[in-house]
Amino acid sequence: MNPRNIRTSAGRIALEALTITLGEGADAFTAVRDVNAVIEPGEFVCILGPSGCGKSTLLSALAGHVAAAEGRALLDGERIDRPHPERGMVFQQHTLLPWRKTLDNVAFGLKMQGIGRRERHRRAQALLERVGLGAFAHSYPAQLSGGMQQRAEIARAMLNEPRILLMDEPFGALDAQTRAMMQALLLDVWSERRPTVVFVTHDIDEALFLADRILVMSQSPGTVLEELRVPFARPRERSETRDLVTEPAFVALKRRCLALLRHRHAVTPATLRDAPASIDITHTAQTAS
Repeated sequence: MNPRNIRTSAGRIALEALTITLGEGADAFTAVRDVNAVIEPGEFVCILGPSGCGKSTLLSALAGHVAAAEGRALLDGERIDRPHPERGMVFQQHTLLPWRKTLDNVAFGLKMQGIGRRERHRRAQALLERVGLGAFAHSYPAQLSGGMQQRAEIARAMLNEPRILLMDEPFGALDAQTRAMMQALLLDVWSERRPTVVFVTHDIDEALFLADRILVMSQSPGTVLEELRVPFARPRERSETRDLVTEPAFVALKRRCLALLRHRHAVTPATLRDAPASIDITHTAQTAS
């Protein structure tokens, strides 16, 4: 598959004054307020924020599961108003069907598209080999470790070749070593197929390792406080992470993220006007020490 074609087929996301309200009547509350952002085709963007800030709600809106109260979410200029196979979703806990073997779980989306058994199994097996699960194709989810289940989940999402990959803290329940391995695997698979990725996390180091850009959200009701561009070259190898975390730009970005996440006051239109829309890495690196 031609990488240029992959990049072209990836989708462009635009969030325009997006506000999301959850609940009904007296129980209704604003979960996400006035979010504006653009995510370019093939870009890897992390949404970083404290627990309860609306990160997952925002992702649900991109998946088409939650409607906007105001504003809109667009994919290539078209309003997102319902789920669609072109937007793959990966959750923190796997959603593999327990009665299906790994191969059939991964191939399930192709089955729903009407692709024949032999072809969908061939394609699923090839991707399972790619993520290191070739020998476990005929195992059931309960026979897999947590990291293996998430690998199968990612393989299932990627096999459908989604234009958009939405990931809701997919490695949050894993131990540190498995989590690092999964992050590297994700970047490896993403670099080959290059969908647009929106990845929700509350882990700063994870966001800095994975993302092209980070959107930092405020306390609830969540809005985008700041956009941070991550300047580190790709590919990013886990073997180089120890050196990366000591770079002045990494330290500066991490400090900035921490400062934003510690923001406890309500965000008003005035404070948003005063806050910079993006961060100058060179300036911040020089002033971080």
